[in-house]
Amino acid sequence: MSDIRVRFAPSPTGYLHIGGLRTALYNYLFAKKNGGKFVLRIEDTDQTRFVEGAIENLIDSLHWAGVQYDEGVFVEDGKIVEKGDFGPYVQSKRLDIYRKYVDELIENGHAYYCFCSKERLEAVREEQKMKGMVPKYDGFCRNVSLEDAKKRVAAGEEHVVRLKLPHNRDIHFHDLVRGDITINTNDIDDQVLLKSDGFPTYHMAVVVDDHLMGISHIVRGEEWLPSTPKHVYMYEAFGWEKPTYVHLPTVLNKERKKLSKRHGDVSVDDFRTKGYLPEGLVNYLALVGWSPEGNEEILSMEEMVEKFSFDRVSKTGGIFDKDKLDWVNGHYIRSESLERIKEMTLPYLIEAGYMDEDFARDNSHWVDVLIETVREGLATVNEVVEKVEFIFEENPVYEAEAYDEFLNNENGRTLMEAIKKEAMESEEITLDNAKDFMKRIQKNTGIKGKNLFMPTRVALTGSAHGPELVNVLYLLGNEKIAQRAQKVLDIID
Repeated sequence: MSDIRVRFAPSPTGYLHIGGLRTALYNYLFAKKNGGKFVLRIEDTDQTRFVEGAIENLIDSLHWAGVQYDEGVFVEDGKIVEKGDFGPYVQSKRLDIYRKYVDELIENGHAYYCFCSKERLEAVREEQKMKGMVPKYDGFCRNVSLEDAKKRVAAGEEHVVRLKLPHNRDIHFHDLVRGDITINTNDIDDQVLLKSDGFPTYHMAVVVDDHLMGISHIVRGEEWLPSTPKHVYMYEAFGWEKPTYVHLPTVLNKERKKLSKRHGDVSVDDFRTKGYLPEGLVNYLALVGWSPEGNEEILSMEEMVEKFSFDRVSKTGGIFDKDKLDWVNGHYIRSESLERIKEMTLPYLIEAGYMDEDFARDNSHWVDVLIETVREGLATVNEVVEKVEFIFEENPVYEAEAYDEFLNNENGRTLMEAIKKEAMESEEITLDNAKDFMKRIQKNTGIKGKNLFMPTRVALTGSAHGPELVNVLYLLGNEKIAQRAQKVLDIID
């Protein structure tokens, strides 16, 4: 199946959306599994929506996510370059190509010049709405003879070019997710193919590009499903073999509405900044609309490639559950090497003012223990700031119930006095001797078990539950331990 070629063809109108990443991922998985090629094409025919830096961002986001493509648009040494035998891969560089095929459709009677003004089109739509009709072009210019139309074009009259669909004809195509689909041309608009500015619309460019680039499977979002019959008809009009279509379910939020910025994070950059690992995000995103046969939830990229099939893609929208994403990402944080998690967490710790680069370098082992101590509870890397706050704050805030249960009693006073004295008089606490520190407290006070360890944890961290106490003792060190014991004594008094 080496003739399989798929493409991801985003518009450079902003940062890469999480739904766009999933579309790219499914293209990648399908191509890799079947020994095919994956192409990145940039669809920038709508120049009014072009955002500076968007191409670079989407390429960087795909690279970060591990979704590698074989040909198309790349960034090298800060410059956008194109690689492959089917370029240009940026649509704005292909205008002469589109013009040639638009002219072919006109000459063959499958397209026509339209001279309707925006005002007329708006009036027609309003009238149709008032009559309860679906607004669409009324075909006013369909019957203008080609000879007259060319004269008007030559005279400089503003115009567009529209697809000339046959009346009352069923268009059939098969979708690998949705099965056989039939739509009648009476329910479809005579789509604009070439705008008055000389740029093609998506509908014209996508058909020409997909054919000339040898795309065998078009894998895209379901929002393009209503446009597909027009595209199928254009393949027929050109005498080309149509590709196989795959329309993916929309990524929805918990309210079953399309993910949008006003509902929270939607761009790949948002999740990257929050401290999600690419493996975690991609693993979870693959499951939003697809499930492997064995219903596994933790899958490497290689395992996803091996198991991927459009047969297992849902017809209904996939719910993006942030809690589930956090669970998956937490798994990767716990299973990843400490070195990599440290590299990812340090920028957040430095930004929070907890340390600088010199401190991190000079106290490398201490930082290692700090991160290892809290990473079990991390869902995202940036949560490290909140999780280690108890180490760096001057005065921990005590949970009221924990304080009342474990410290606000005679045992609490006795224990805090012993901890303060031991911290001030004993040798420097290390990971190796921290247990001995607690054994000496037990011996000196006669307090043991839960009555020893729980009050100590509350006094040092503010909470009755948390990371390994031995690590906490080492991270705080003698001076801070003594200070926190004294704070409790001050409160008791």
